[in-house]
Amino acid sequence: MNLRRKKRLLIISGLVFAFSVSVGLVLFALQQNIDLFYTPKEIIHGKKETGKKPDIGQRLRIGGMVMVGSVKRDQNSLKVSFDLIDNGGEKVTVFFDGILPDLFREGQAIVAQGILLNKTQINAFEVLAKHDETYTPPEVSDALKGMKNFKTNKKQEY
Repeated sequence: MNLRRKKRLLIISGLVFAFSVSVGLVLFALQQNIDLFYTPKEIIHGKKETGKKPDIGQRLRIGGMVMVGSVKRDQNSLKVSFDLIDNGGEKVTVFFDGILPDLFREGQAIVAQGILLNKTQINAFEVLAKHDETYTPPEVSDALKGMKNFKTNKKQEY
């Protein structure tokens, strides 16, 4: 090979290597910021399809129904804890320090985003309640099928 071809080959291989490294770094960064959706049953027993359980310290979203009689509020701060249940009867405790949505109440379907503290506890940084009586996010609706006193209306799905 002559000198000119060697330079071209070196430049092209350097560009391919740099591109591969940059794509790898982007994918690694995105992987750490993904919030996967779980139900209480999936947190305790793992996903039905794969059996994979979330890792301690992992960011996640959990959906379920606030268990009646489980809401405990701290009198001196905005801290609140409550239990979430799903149709499997599994229970996960959510801790939240902040202002809850106006529609939050016991027996209400909610989605919480937070960090898994241990097998049955989550430290939430955001709590979302459904916005009206006729719409429930599809993930929460699927997770709560079969529960008593739970109504959904599939007509208003996005």
